[in-house]
Amino acid sequence: MHNSPLLPMITQAFDQMPFNRLLGLKVTRFAEEGVEVCFDWSEQLIGNPLQKILHGGVIASVLDVAGGIMAVSSALGRLADVAPAELAERLGKMSTIDIRTDYLRPGRGERFIATARVIRAGNKVAVCRMELHNEQGMHIALGTGTYLVG
Repeated sequence: MHNSPLLPMITQAFDQMPFNRLLGLKVTRFAEEGVEVCFDWSEQLIGNPLQKILHGGVIASVLDVAGGIMAVSSALGRLADVAPAELAERLGKMSTIDIRTDYLRPGRGERFIATARVIRAGNKVAVCRMELHNEQGMHIALGTGTYLVG
């Protein structure tokens, strides 16, 4: 990962997002080869009350957040010399273009770990691959996200 003064800005923006706080998301790894975002089971995240499994929207959202963090980090090298005001504007325009989520198993567990890595980083678009596992390593979902980064 780039040793950039932008990393604290990205971390702060992540922590300030009310939706991320609502889900209880925490970035637990931020490295060049990938990111890791974790959250704990909560009754508020149930999608099926009979089976007590995660809501599919929670799963897709967490994958999108992990992919988005990775996509933004892929653009850091190009943004290192940008003035702070322009940087804030450019970071504000970065967004998800498309996301695909494949649900492999019901979302059961006590703790969940989403990982993401960049498949391709271009000047305008980054493509990431994301996975969600529970604390036992059971593969719950995978996703592919396309992000506007330039």
